[in-house]
Amino acid sequence: MSVRRVMGIETEYGISVPGDPAANPMILSGHVVNAYASAHGVRSGRASWDYADEAPLRDARGFEISRALADPGQLTDVEDPTLANVVLTNGARLYVDHAHPEYSSPEVTNPRAAVTWDRAGELIMLEAVRRLQNRPGLPGVNLYKNNTDGKGASYGTHENYLMRRETPFADIVRHLVPFFVVRQVITGSGRVGIGQDSRTPGFQLSQRADFFEVEVGLETTLKRPIINTRDEPHAVADLYRRLHVIIGDANHCDVANLLKLGMTSLVLALIEDRAMTKDLTLAKPVATLHQVSHDPTLQAKVTLRDGGQMTALELLWEYHDAVAAYLDVRGLGGESDDPHTAEVMRLWGDVLHRLETDPSTCAADLDWVAKQQVLEGYRERDGLDWSDPRLRAVDIQWSDVRPEKGLFRRLADRGRMTMLVDEAAVEAAVTTPPEDTRAWFRGTCLDKWPTQIAAASWDSVIFDVPGRQALQRVPMLEPERGTKAHVGAILDRSPDVITLLRELDAAAG
Repeated sequence: MSVRRVMGIETEYGISVPGDPAANPMILSGHVVNAYASAHGVRSGRASWDYADEAPLRDARGFEISRALADPGQLTDVEDPTLANVVLTNGARLYVDHAHPEYSSPEVTNPRAAVTWDRAGELIMLEAVRRLQNRPGLPGVNLYKNNTDGKGASYGTHENYLMRRETPFADIVRHLVPFFVVRQVITGSGRVGIGQDSRTPGFQLSQRADFFEVEVGLETTLKRPIINTRDEPHAVADLYRRLHVIIGDANHCDVANLLKLGMTSLVLALIEDRAMTKDLTLAKPVATLHQVSHDPTLQAKVTLRDGGQMTALELLWEYHDAVAAYLDVRGLGGESDDPHTAEVMRLWGDVLHRLETDPSTCAADLDWVAKQQVLEGYRERDGLDWSDPRLRAVDIQWSDVRPEKGLFRRLADRGRMTMLVDEAAVEAAVTTPPEDTRAWFRGTCLDKWPTQIAAASWDSVIFDVPGRQALQRVPMLEPERGTKAHVGAILDRSPDVITLLRELDAAAG
């Protein structure tokens, strides 16, 4: 057991045009994607994304809903009207989703890499903003790495984890629901206002919590569930399940972001190995989710189905200790065994201890704590009540991707935030794919032969080969094949696509 598994982050960015609140967000989002794509010679339009293997209406509970009954927001296998949908040389997808520009990171195998390629998305969005500012005839836009506009709209930061198909989905639901309800004490990004429309004054831990209404379901934009049941593995379906997690916040802090992916991966490992023996089922999961988010003191008690009560921190300690015991019994988790697992466990325990004793000591590591301190500074200086609209403006400005405007970036540039990944690694990740997943093959092919890629997706690359009438699809259903170690030599010795395909056929035998 370790933290290692195939994972990734999808982030929809908030978008606005200064002085034009009525601007069409879908068209604006298309401008964002195309501004970046065209500057880098990436083809937008046509069939740049391959939808052939997507099945957004297939439910993990064993059925598939009718397209006629589905909400339009669920039909993610339909191209948006802007045709702004590209695959990047770092293996990521950049496109328009629900009227927001979305950056879906390439597949990685550990939380530190997830943080690296997620932050690369911030630089990509920043470049798009800069290019639109300098393009005649197009409006300048602002982009925000957040999850709500403070007026009732919410947009997602989704996580994806590859799991064993054999794991009963009922076990996933049973053990993950309590964990997702309480992990926000570490992973929440903080928000001004209570309720979906922020009508009630106050500050809460999570940007997303108030927008969740059911425990389990297939939706992602309406009646949002704590556990999403979409069964779309983008991998060998008999072996793998892709757990699509829609309940997370967009994190700027490296520590919070790393723990979000790392804690979840380790809890999933417990579930897969049938090693999570305690029943921590909550009496009212959705109500408790809201309750925990609305309590930045971290003192409120949550009620379990068996009548027991504990704080969110105590419940999260239960998961931490279950993972630690599992690793200890098997002699795993040390730096020599897996440094990524050791890093997650060290940070997880340290942050929980500090939250118990003095949450303010986590201001360099956790988004909600850092944001709360900044907001309290404004409140004290100017005598502001939580209902003051200036505080909502500060909340939005916190996540502005422009370093001269974004409050988080300004704090980070002053050395006030813990940065686990250095800027050089993030800048490299803007154009370079991870080497240890199929993203390496996808991104490298796009870099070498951009004009001969007709389409691509997570599990395929489709080549338009000169002299051949039919397009040539290379399937990639095993996420940990197509790596640099696996096919790097073949790509190095292939001067053209025809040679590449011949070499791949020969290697497949």
